[in-house]
Amino acid sequence: MDSSAPPASSARFSRAPLNWRQRLALAAVILAISAVSLNRLGAADVCGANEAVEAVFLQQMVEHGRLLFPLENGVAPMYKPPLFHWTAVAIDRLAGIDRVTAWNLRLPTALYAIAGVVLTIALAIDFLGPSVATLAGLILAASYQYVENARIGRVDMTLAFCETLALCAFLWWYAPRTVTGDPAPGDSRGPHATRYLLAAALGLGVLAKGPVGAILPALAIAIFLVGERRWRELLRLATPGPVATTIALGASWYAACLFGRRYGFLDRQIGSENFGRFFGALGAMPPWYYVKPLLFNSVPFSLLAPIAVYAALRRARDSSDRAASADPPRRPRQNPLSFVASVRMMFLPALDSPAAASDPLAAARARAVVRLGAIFYLTTLVFFSIAAYKRRAYLLPVWPLLAIVIAWWLTRIARRRAGRCLRAATVAAAFAMLAVNFLYLPRMEVRDCANDSFRAAAAEINRVVGPAEPLYLYRFEDEPAPLLFYLHRLAPRIDGKLGDAPPGYVLVPLDVWSRIQSQALDLRPVLTTSSGRPRLVLLRRGPAYAVRRPPASLPAS
Repeated sequence: MDSSAPPASSARFSRAPLNWRQRLALAAVILAISAVSLNRLGAADVCGANEAVEAVFLQQMVEHGRLLFPLENGVAPMYKPPLFHWTAVAIDRLAGIDRVTAWNLRLPTALYAIAGVVLTIALAIDFLGPSVATLAGLILAASYQYVENARIGRVDMTLAFCETLALCAFLWWYAPRTVTGDPAPGDSRGPHATRYLLAAALGLGVLAKGPVGAILPALAIAIFLVGERRWRELLRLATPGPVATTIALGASWYAACLFGRRYGFLDRQIGSENFGRFFGALGAMPPWYYVKPLLFNSVPFSLLAPIAVYAALRRARDSSDRAASADPPRRPRQNPLSFVASVRMMFLPALDSPAAASDPLAAARARAVVRLGAIFYLTTLVFFSIAAYKRRAYLLPVWPLLAIVIAWWLTRIARRRAGRCLRAATVAAAFAMLAVNFLYLPRMEVRDCANDSFRAAAAEINRVVGPAEPLYLYRFEDEPAPLLFYLHRLAPRIDGKLGDAPPGYVLVPLDVWSRIQSQALDLRPVLTTSSGRPRLVLLRRGPAYAVRRPPASLPAS
């Protein structure tokens, strides 16, 4: 349809205001994701190498002001772009925090996760109604992989939020509430600002984790538009303004590296982390790697996902799509004192209203959101299955829209008794998983880190080694970031023979020390740590010449 032609007719889609039960149910879902994300967030120490690396970079930013080019241990550039870290710095500045702990390291991730659920609910309300939105939010808040990653100080949840925001912005532009002529999305553009919101989200996705943050949402959108034969919308999206916005935001930090002659950052980001991972420089996994996490990373919802995606991609009859997109009618009033009945009315709504189901625009908008969610799911899966290096967390960004697709499918099949039973079972499983994520997950994190944390070992070392005394690492095969985070100091690596170590202190893994004691010459052991894995031996060469730190309690985590 020519956008310059005057509209022959117009259609406007609207929904009834939310009633108090719907508002209460949606608020309960947001409260649930907040609870499972924030509960005992800093209870476990920072002991995983991947999380500790981000923690060390964040220390450099928050505690030393190195906002653009922080280095791990004074030499290693950042592994990921800094959007996650900048978010953490902003939160710490607003809160007056000047020291990084396990809690405020993970806080930005938890907030991005909560925001992702709110965004998912907002999209589902607009396109599918409050009943599906409540169920989608509940599924997402109860998904184990989503909550697990909401409690880790890494960049994956930041990327998931940016990609979800990009897809939401596209849908709000592509399928506005008012269209002209044929009542189908895409015939009339949505608010002009939503194109720039899409562009900004794609650029922020690049700042979150590199070009993949823009490639995957843009690829899914392109496939969707081609499948819908909306060729003009592709050209409308690719106008100079939005494209320039994406490039300016996404390339900003990379340009700073280039003009600041920080070529090591560019080499790691583009060469090692992007192309290196995709083509196997950092290792390779088989193409079927994702079969297990795809089905079992968030049981039972991950088991329903392939079926729901298949249903979303089928060319269903218009009547079925309309029925699935409509809001449910109100049930007859029940005893207001019945708590069970009230909960059931909030989370297990009745079947869809025939009046609302007759709206073709509502059906078309519903079809758009679930098809795009299914396409994004498959696009992400295929892309990372082709890539040589794989991680379970790479599937995290699919979950917000996937939760909508699953909720839509469950609502659609609820016209039959078996479907109503499956939907009720899914809601029950979601409540069970919320309890597991709230109670068990923090305990599991503390237990898994109990023997690996270097917090106590770092405190022992800092009691011996003065603030001005040099400290070195020798033959550390594993990533030293978990130790460096709690040491709060640089500890450069040294190579060659141990006997050639410079004056000062040297940390050596205990098993290495047991084999090379004869090379120590005048290096004298002064401490063997009592915790952490591996145990460490602290050696000293020369006199202790710096002022000692007074004994102190373990730093708060």
